[in-house]
Amino acid sequence: MDRLKLKYGKETLDWDIPGAFDLWDIEDPEPQCDPEGFFLQVRRVLDRMQPDLNRVGVVVADKTRLCGYPSYLPALLKAFKAQGVHDDRIRFFIAYGAHVRQTEQECLDAYGPVYGRFSFVHHDASDPSAFQYLGETSRKTPVMIRKDLLACTFVVTFGAVSHHYFAGYGGGRKLIFPGLGFRDAIHHNHALFLDRTRKRLAPGCRPGRLEGNPVAEDLEEYETFFQAHVAVHGILDRNGKVCDLLVGKGHADFRKACAAHARNCEVRCSKRYPWVLASCGGHPRDINFIQSHKGIENASRFVQDRGTLVVLARCPDGVGSRAFLPYFSSGGFSRAFEALSRQYKGNGGTALSMMKKTARITILMVTALDDSICGRIGVEKVSFAQALKCLQNRKGTLAVLPNAGLVVCS
Repeated sequence: MDRLKLKYGKETLDWDIPGAFDLWDIEDPEPQCDPEGFFLQVRRVLDRMQPDLNRVGVVVADKTRLCGYPSYLPALLKAFKAQGVHDDRIRFFIAYGAHVRQTEQECLDAYGPVYGRFSFVHHDASDPSAFQYLGETSRKTPVMIRKDLLACTFVVTFGAVSHHYFAGYGGGRKLIFPGLGFRDAIHHNHALFLDRTRKRLAPGCRPGRLEGNPVAEDLEEYETFFQAHVAVHGILDRNGKVCDLLVGKGHADFRKACAAHARNCEVRCSKRYPWVLASCGGHPRDINFIQSHKGIENASRFVQDRGTLVVLARCPDGVGSRAFLPYFSSGGFSRAFEALSRQYKGNGGTALSMMKKTARITILMVTALDDSICGRIGVEKVSFAQALKCLQNRKGTLAVLPNAGLVVCS
């Protein structure tokens, strides 16, 4: 008997699994930064650039993609203060994308005391009056930038780099778009996940891939219209602790940060398993189903056809999208694909991706989601005891992924 401790929301569940199993996990990076070192790094950058700091905009992620903000935002602000920037010249923008607005307490938890001292803009992707049109990409994505962001003389993005299941990587440029994007533009970009010619999900849209990925390539082109003056890329460990902060700008530095993240999280696994046990990685990676899906997608790549995935995804905030569930009442993958091809709406690609997985493998989920929701999306809700019994009675080899939200089969 080997005992495993796997995260489930803010809890840890103990598993007694008989027999051998293969463990696939990330390799935590060595800690290479602290707030004082980050302050000195930013100060050197600002000294070298000598930028116009009359109106500073700092773009941060929401609660689903935290990056040590309570510890490191004060260091960033200290660097601005050393340049003579007064607090009233600094404004923060929360890059919700199409996510729901956080509560005041959630914001205090996410950003620390800085939230109570500075102006924070809660991005609303549905308000067209907030944006200025700058043109469109070659794939016809309208470039809409917030007017108050354009009014800033100096813009910093600050967020963790991560794998994204169809955009290749998250963080960096994605804080500007889709993080601060207009909803219609976000949907147009995400619709590039659909291969309309072959009526399938575009094969180039996968985690860790930037070349040949139409969504990622469109994001890169979007960035040429508007780009942060400085980008702070966080490299995190499995517990969400900041291990390094890479300060740069533009596409080349974003790629360097992606490569640094990939070295820790990508594994080469040539075999596929009849049984896989996976934790999405706990809070906040399983805060809702939309976030949990990233771990489910990563774990599914280790499962052989007609195999079984047992996944821990607590989802205390529910589904995380109002637009997600209706696609499962549209009559199957083909009809949902046709509807999205006509008009893409939020998390439609996630719905199609789930349909593809549940057609190929069985998914048993330990979760707080309602049974009816689980049945609707094609997964079977099971208790911890039921999941453990299935694994104890299994036939065939088993893979265990303690951090499926992070580990990627390359």
